[in-house]
Amino acid sequence: MADFLVQDGQTYIFQGDSITDAGRRTTAAPFGTGYAKLTVDLVTARYPERRIHWINKGIGGNRVTQLAERWTDDVIRHEPDWVSILIGINDVHSMLRQAEPVVSVDLFREKYDEIVSRTIAETGAQVLIIDPFYMSIDSAGMDWRTVVLEALPAYIKVARETAERHGCRHIPMHDIYQEQLALRESEVLCPEPVHPGPTGHMCIANAIVEALTE
Repeated sequence: MADFLVQDGQTYIFQGDSITDAGRRTTAAPFGTGYAKLTVDLVTARYPERRIHWINKGIGGNRVTQLAERWTDDVIRHEPDWVSILIGINDVHSMLRQAEPVVSVDLFREKYDEIVSRTIAETGAQVLIIDPFYMSIDSAGMDWRTVVLEALPAYIKVARETAERHGCRHIPMHDIYQEQLALRESEVLCPEPVHPGPTGHMCIANAIVEALTE
């Protein structure tokens, strides 16, 4: 029988940018209104006997460099058993707009490897890496969405290679959304290409539960 891998008494940290944050630092504390809260709700509904310690540390606007700066305080000190990371779209935009601090593909690789390596070495936690995504199919034009879609694969490749190098679980979230976008209007999932709406967040939560069920 399939079982959710996060066990009773374990600690799970969600880490990322605004998609993870989703208001968790304001009126929607402590989990926000996005995929983190939906993941907690799904798991609680399916496994009510488990007392999992859930923590959301996402901060809007963050890049992987900023995650690395706060990794000791926000992740290591909690001694987690599981950590999921969703980061990258702000890094892509910083590179395209040359907005300081610019996170090139090489810097993205360096810092992503750093936080995953530290997590495993210092806590023994299992890591789930979620690909950055951009909800658009506009790859044939010359507007900004086309530019982002052309730049994104290099960052997705880093996330996937990092997962493979460290033996992490991995969710191809951009691919999952592209399959959805082939069947429905993007507004069903996301009012704009970066921040999912309720259905878009549910897609992430569902993917997390599936990735951590064996």
